[in-house]
Amino acid sequence: MREILTLQFGQCGNQVGVAFWEKIIQEHGITPEGLYTGNNPQQIERANVYFTEAQGGRYVPRVIACDLEPGVLDTIRQSKYGGLFRPDSMINAASGAGNNWAKGFYTEGAELLDQVLDTIRQDVERCDLLSGFQLCHSIAGGTGSGMGSLMLQKVREEYPDRMMSTFTVVPAASSSDAVVEPYNSVLSIHHLIENSDMTFCLDNQALGNICLNVMKKPLPTLGDLNSLVANVMSGVTTSLRFPGQLNADLRKLAVNMVPFPRLHFLMSGFAPLTSTQVQSYRHVTVPDLCQQIYSTNNMMVDVDPRHGRYLTCAAMFRGKVSVKECEDTIWNYAEKNASSFVEWIPNSTQIAVCDIPAIDSKLSATFLGNNTAIQETFNRVGEQFSKLFRRKAFLHWFTDEGMDEMEFTEAESNLNDLINEYQQYQEAGVEEEYGYEDDEPMYGDQPADEVMAEHPVEGDDY
Repeated sequence: MREILTLQFGQCGNQVGVAFWEKIIQEHGITPEGLYTGNNPQQIERANVYFTEAQGGRYVPRVIACDLEPGVLDTIRQSKYGGLFRPDSMINAASGAGNNWAKGFYTEGAELLDQVLDTIRQDVERCDLLSGFQLCHSIAGGTGSGMGSLMLQKVREEYPDRMMSTFTVVPAASSSDAVVEPYNSVLSIHHLIENSDMTFCLDNQALGNICLNVMKKPLPTLGDLNSLVANVMSGVTTSLRFPGQLNADLRKLAVNMVPFPRLHFLMSGFAPLTSTQVQSYRHVTVPDLCQQIYSTNNMMVDVDPRHGRYLTCAAMFRGKVSVKECEDTIWNYAEKNASSFVEWIPNSTQIAVCDIPAIDSKLSATFLGNNTAIQETFNRVGEQFSKLFRRKAFLHWFTDEGMDEMEFTEAESNLNDLINEYQQYQEAGVEEEYGYEDDEPMYGDQPADEVMAEHPVEGDDY
């Protein structure tokens, strides 16, 4: 089995994580107590990817939930799904990180580090063949950003050859909880660039817009937003959890989606999304799904993909559908909208098809796109960061925890490099295709005119 271990950090990470577990236990026919009551053997055939089997045929999620304050985990323990999770896999401290990245990374989070790593080690030893880790967190607060970054770094050190994918909630343009969000975000992105293999970006602004404009819910609750994220998480991992016609596991996905190791920040979308009133008037088809997943309205991060170009894409279809129809539809779209895709990566869309439908729709699709427009999010956070950092505002909260100002400067320059790389590949044309990246012709590592000056050639030889 290709097992995956889920790590959840902070309030947001744990709430999104629980929504994901609620979703997939329904798909696998498992009750909130962990008992299988389904009627299709395919439901349970690959359940070991996310669950371990305990005594009495009980399925226990392979997850480690951690927070620096007890509130959220206590709520989960007392909820309908509290009995699903193993008690020793839920770890919390008492004080909280107070929206401070440095507390999560250096002080409060570091105190819990050994206990969490120990639990991870035990879970990894129970696996036959660990495929990788998936981390759920937000990068605006303290625990998800600070402790999430710390765990990314430590897990990468201990298991360098395993996949590390993250579901990362990035700060939205209009809704902000804390004034130090830009600091927390830039410091976290610095670690995500270095230590993550794939980062699926999500933000509350985009999720809220989907609920409002597409699903026609004027007052969406946090449950509605988390449910959208759970749809994407469930869709991305479908072909790991069920047998299908065309499979794509995490490593295959990363190989196809990440052309350059630093550019691994992906946009995600899901279809069909409709309001409950319109549902019975609609017949969902593959072209319909294709049109919806590429639509700006369905993107779960608040950027417009039309402002950039797609380096790579992936579409995962679920339900009774022919592979040929999916491939033809996607290729037709790519041909018609050729200007939205970079021409130097041909056939850049990967397709996966799984026969087993989602719970609430007979036909559905999940979309992932590596689009250069994602730099808009980083640009926005970077600008807010530099406004604060230029005045050294609120810096003492971080330096008092043992941080150095150099770390801020380093993280900012790493973010700016990332933005420049996205911009460079967005504009990349014929020059890069043929390898002439610099204006000056090179001979090995040395400029050609220097080589000519050192070895002058005369007469006919020239």
